[in-house]
Amino acid sequence: MNPLEDLNLPPLAADLARVETGLRESVVTRDRFLADVATHLIGAGGKRIRPALTLSAGYLAAGAEKPVSDDVVMGAVAVELVHLGSLYHDDVIDEAETRRGVPSVNARWSNIMAILGGDFLLARASGIAADLGQDVAALLAWTIGELCRGQVSELQHLFDVGRTEERYYSAIEGKTATLFGTACRVGGVVLGLPAPTLEALTDFGRQIGICFQIVDDVLDLTSTDEDLGKPSGQDLVEGVYTLPVIYALEESPELRGRLGRPLERGELAEVRRLASANGATEAALDAARSHAQKADAALAGAVDLDPDVRNTLRLLSANLLARSS
Repeated sequence: MNPLEDLNLPPLAADLARVETGLRESVVTRDRFLADVATHLIGAGGKRIRPALTLSAGYLAAGAEKPVSDDVVMGAVAVELVHLGSLYHDDVIDEAETRRGVPSVNARWSNIMAILGGDFLLARASGIAADLGQDVAALLAWTIGELCRGQVSELQHLFDVGRTEERYYSAIEGKTATLFGTACRVGGVVLGLPAPTLEALTDFGRQIGICFQIVDDVLDLTSTDEDLGKPSGQDLVEGVYTLPVIYALEESPELRGRLGRPLERGELAEVRRLASANGATEAALDAARSHAQKADAALAGAVDLDPDVRNTLRLLSANLLARSS
């Protein structure tokens, strides 16, 4: 399910098409090989949730019936380039072979090309941000730093059966929620929205980013490779013990005995079953629902929100949860 499919914002589809054009134009380079590397995941598609959040913030000023300005579109492009660059780097860290149903950049070419390609995308995002003003440039620079902090926090606790909820949340707030919050904030900063609205939008983005990551972590345990567009159960293989696994470890001595080390061949299916048992995945989804509710509450702080945009953002929050059903 694409969480954007039924959002009632008439200009959204056309504005997302403008974002797609902007993504391709932003990575144009004289080096044809680098261009192929840089556009590899752009061409593979994606949900484009983050740029949709930037555009939605833009509709607060333009209205829910009008296209956003070119500056808002480019803000959305910059946000998505940061996301794509982080995926290139993540796939090197994870030694991933597929992404979005196609070979990952590191699998198709090499780890070195994936790292350099990700750096190129981040550089192009930074250039766009600089064109949009000092505030946007500083926000994106801080966001990239937080992405790195969150990833480092996660890597410090690989194969750690004692990983706590606090450490889990610290990692996902950096590696996922920050960019969701920034996606919302960039649209507002470009438009000069008042500080209370900016803070409300940023908190909304952060909360649905946490919700999104928890649902993703549940799906890694419960979905198929085909549904995910990448190998399922990969977090367990890599020793990343996510929220449902943390809950399952509290109730299952058998699971605890199997984890804390790399899995042996043939173990993954049984470990996934154990990690999904005893209500662990449902407890994690309850946590995701709690953050979706916090996201809705955050919108109450933006008293000048267009009612149609507010309702659309709430629907997006609900759709992110519905992916797990």
